[in-house]
Amino acid sequence: MRRAASKKTGQSNSNPSVNSSASDLFRSASSKANSKELERIDSLFYSYANGSSGVIDPEGIEALCADMEVDHTDLRILMLAWKMKSEEQGYFTLDEWRRGLKALRADTVSKLKKALPDLEKEVRRQSNFSDFYSYAFQYCLTEEKQKSIDIESICELLTLVLGSTFPVQVSLFVEYLKNQNDYKVVNMDQWMGFFRFCNEISFPSLNDYDPELAWPLILDNFVEWLREKHT
Repeated sequence: MRRAASKKTGQSNSNPSVNSSASDLFRSASSKANSKELERIDSLFYSYANGSSGVIDPEGIEALCADMEVDHTDLRILMLAWKMKSEEQGYFTLDEWRRGLKALRADTVSKLKKALPDLEKEVRRQSNFSDFYSYAFQYCLTEEKQKSIDIESICELLTLVLGSTFPVQVSLFVEYLKNQNDYKVVNMDQWMGFFRFCNEISFPSLNDYDPELAWPLILDNFVEWLREKHT
């Protein structure tokens, strides 16, 4: 009889309905927590959004940066836009804001500020940086059907995005761009070509640069300028 009682007790402990109830409670609590987090994320969004347009505009972004004690020209703000997959420079929609802040697990200004160092590490991973570098160019195409960026803006963008990674190459390329007269704008192919150049070509020797390969002409001219400069 004791064995029967023991067996019965064992069955009651593994009762599917009990386990199911516990699982349902956990899911319910998790769902409520997610809902509360989303409410806080949305509330934070509307504290910076323009009341008329319903989006965070440049003025709202500057206010956010001030509250985070980060300059609005800081590279990490561009990284934040990348994380949100923001489509228009200087503007965050509610969906973009939700996407970014949920991924960063940030529902307050303080948490968002604390998330910036890890976001920078994420962006600088080799697997992500090429995508970020490409995004930075696309993000600066502010006009409809625009496909290129003026030299002055490109020089600023290169220094901001790539200057700390390849300081010498960027400094010299910026010097070249400012002193040449052949190009008034830079397109995406040229922009990505320079990134490839920095990653693949031995510098400053340039021994493995082959102009016969599929490099943009602007880089052939840059290499020629470099060689003349150092002769």
